[in-house]
Amino acid sequence: MNLFKKIYWLINPILISVFVLILDKVLNIDEIWINTTIAVFLAHILSPKVISIEKQQGSEDQIKWLFF
Repeated sequence: MNLFKKIYWLINPILISVFVLILDKVLNIDEIWINTTIAVFLAHILSPKVISIEKQQGSEDQIKWLFF
């Protein structure tokens, strides 16, 4: 889990790349800016968010996903 906390910021670019490839093959849209816009929007929604929580020992960062 510590490794995931160090590299969670890589998930957003990976999701964007995957969504661009999927949208290009499935929807066959010729305009690249439409594919990129949809992919960035989906990746932003599905990427993890860092939330800082105050506890008695101090603040702690937690990584939250959309469905977890």
